[in-house]
Amino acid sequence: MTTRESATVESGNGIKLDVRIYKPAPEETDSSSNHHKIAVVLVHPYSVLGGCQGLMKGIARNLAEHGIVAVTFDMRGVGKSTGRPSLTGFAEVSDVVAVCKWSSQNLSNRILLIGSSAGAPIAGSAVDQVDEIVGYVSLGYPFGWTASILFGRHHKAILQSLKPKLFIMGTEDGFTSVKQLANKIKTAAGRAETHLIEGASHFQLEGPSFDTEMANIIVTFISSL
Repeated sequence: MTTRESATVESGNGIKLDVRIYKPAPEETDSSSNHHKIAVVLVHPYSVLGGCQGLMKGIARNLAEHGIVAVTFDMRGVGKSTGRPSLTGFAEVSDVVAVCKWSSQNLSNRILLIGSSAGAPIAGSAVDQVDEIVGYVSLGYPFGWTASILFGRHHKAILQSLKPKLFIMGTEDGFTSVKQLANKIKTAAGRAETHLIEGASHFQLEGPSFDTEMANIIVTFISSL
């Protein structure tokens, strides 16, 4: 059975972040697999619109059932985490970096970083700031014109990173069209892949009905790292 532990991680300026760790039962950890040698850190959607780590727990639990340690956390100003959220997500990048560094010291020296919705650009800006991050997955990256007013300055960091990256998106995503995603990926450095979910909207992809499918896609990506 999956176990859940809690921790507090300090970000910049004394901000304290509420962290939860989902660990697989010993019998779910296959010693011959690479899965148990990696820890997955999940970054939740936009704090300003109610994003919180609770939205990531379904995927985290599914990953733990696959034998992978998964970490969720509330960014600054959310839940029990102190501080205040920012509009553009740049302050939150240091929260992601802090949790990834803590995870690399306490759980595994190989980190896969995952961001959902607005958490995707925030996570993308952190990827090259932590050496132990070996790959990146986005769930519904908001590349579209309107969302880019807030998050456009994050795009460059992940598109220029040489680390392997996977962009998962629903074909009916209201923030980014399939064409916009394809055009962005064409400019990406290194290994960059897309996985489209036919007929899924942006917020459907964030919902619990897709947690199992998201986890399965992530596990397949981990196997390729």
